[in-house]
Amino acid sequence: MGKPAGRRILVAVVAVLAVAASVAVVLRVLAPAEVETVARGAYPAAPTPPVGVIGRLPVAPLVVDGRLRVYAGTRQVYADQPVSGKHRVTPFWSYRRWPARLVGVLAEGTTVVSRWSDGKLVALDARTGRVAWRAVGPEPGAVPKPRRTYAATVWDPAGLHVTRAADGRAVLVAAGPDAIGGYELADGRRLWRAEVAGDCRADVGTTAAGELVGVDSCAGPATVELRDAATGAVRTRWRPPDAPEQLVVTPVGCRDGHSACRGLRTSGRGDDTGRGWLVPGEGEPVAAPALDGPDAELDGEHAVSAAGGVVTGRSARTGAELWRRADLGAVRILAVEPGRVYLLTEGRDLITLDPATGAERSRFVLDIGRDGVGWQPGRAHAADGYVAVERLREGARADDDDQGYFLMAESVLLART
Repeated sequence: MGKPAGRRILVAVVAVLAVAASVAVVLRVLAPAEVETVARGAYPAAPTPPVGVIGRLPVAPLVVDGRLRVYAGTRQVYADQPVSGKHRVTPFWSYRRWPARLVGVLAEGTTVVSRWSDGKLVALDARTGRVAWRAVGPEPGAVPKPRRTYAATVWDPAGLHVTRAADGRAVLVAAGPDAIGGYELADGRRLWRAEVAGDCRADVGTTAAGELVGVDSCAGPATVELRDAATGAVRTRWRPPDAPEQLVVTPVGCRDGHSACRGLRTSGRGDDTGRGWLVPGEGEPVAAPALDGPDAELDGEHAVSAAGGVVTGRSARTGAELWRRADLGAVRILAVEPGRVYLLTEGRDLITLDPATGAERSRFVLDIGRDGVGWQPGRAHAADGYVAVERLREGARADDDDQGYFLMAESVLLART
């Protein structure tokens, strides 16, 4: 009798230990976690690669400080270097969270801010990959699933913007469907929080004058709301003359994504024209006819448009023509950054012009190896003299899956101008 009883006790103990081990494994796998893999090497120097196409990448790079390329994944933000590398290589640093999903990334100087599906904001030091600060932000609500390049995540992060206050401080703004918050970029300290009604308002970006731009239709016709990004106080409420009931506001002249923008374009839903405005920082926006129409872009005080085979530079404030180029053929504006406007020809030449004078700074074919030029451009991004562009299949449509949408696995070209 003693031996069977002993065996039963032993079996029971083994079973309990097995269950406990399984529970420990489940907890270890399913519990919320973060993995911070910091840089082992020194922060790289800024290279000076020759003008032309540098390489091709499978995901969209965010060029940071002219030295790193930062990328997004489902639950990861990571960087590689050098910025002039031909291909993506082993990460210089990496940061992962689980089970939250990464929904947005932006960079200001050497600070890389990541936004997550649970509302958390995590800032990383680009020089080391170490976490600089964490903050609790508004939950972002539903964010469309990004395509495999994650271009929308790093080049146009939904509800995540940066600007500078009147005293020069960098301020981060995170907007969700139910709340908005302002944060010190330097340390993550929350400056303010405002509860909002998500079903009748939307935030579209920040201005170079330190304001958050929103469209509010909660108490009447849709109105543009300019809110002080450092305090949360509404500075101005403005409705454009003869504005349609369904007002659409698009920031223009932005330094990065929809951050630090100098102008706006207002239109009705489904309207392809639109009216241009400058945002002065005090009072209501000022009409800027040189920005009317979807083919006009803004760099500081200079508006550049491309239509009918002619590229024109005008004063954004007065509309006076400053220069005209009719020798470039049919082109489209691919991207703009301070001091540079990038044009893409039908033959896939990338032309860089000075927005103030129209002078050509560089020109080369956006091609590498034997890829060819049989593609159409998707999203594009420019920073620090680098341009990255998605290559889509000719005839690609928005409802195509990624296989039918992108030209190839390494669909992003990176070039130096």
